[in-house]
Amino acid sequence: DAMAAAPTPQPLLPVTNPSSGGGGSAPSSGSGLTDSALATPAFRLFLSRATSRLRRNLGYFRVNYAAVVAFSLAASLLAHPFSLLVLLGILGAWCFLYVFRAPDQPVVLFGRTFTDRETLLGLVVSSLLAFFLTSVASLIISGLLVGGALVAVHGAFRMPEDLFLDDSSSVSSGNTSHRLLSFLASPGSGV
Repeated sequence: DAMAAAPTPQPLLPVTNPSSGGGGSAPSSGSGLTDSALATPAFRLFLSRATSRLRRNLGYFRVNYAAVVAFSLAASLLAHPFSLLVLLGILGAWCFLYVFRAPDQPVVLFGRTFTDRETLLGLVVSSLLAFFLTSVASLIISGLLVGGALVAVHGAFRMPEDLFLDDSSSVSSGNTSHRLLSFLASPGSGV
């Protein structure tokens, strides 16, 4: 039989691995990161350096990073004006009915007087409905995620060595010309 000796062709799509003990769902395509690839010392060293850079850069660039996240959130909302109007409506309702209302003035709607607890419950329920039945929540989350991703990429890959002053004695003594002209000194001279 020449047909029986011929090798079987590789499947076009990944299939379950029959050697995994009866119906496992691990694809046999061989692509993707495995546990052994994630446990290599080089990968752990890369993650360690990235997180250390991110921590140092967060301390130094925190105002810039907050501006990037705010800009990302604003751009996300400005690209969808209906969601921005819904968000402004929710903000206006909270301000008008709860924050800036005098405590001695009850909320009266359609001839019924509402207590502070009922007003708060109504605002929370209407806010949740407005957030999750419109695209406001998904836009806020996506804007925060995009801004957070930009911050994480910059913070993980920006080399922080040249950002910080380690010479606290020159800061405390007021010798600013020493720091100001430090780029003129030769490397390793300590100046």
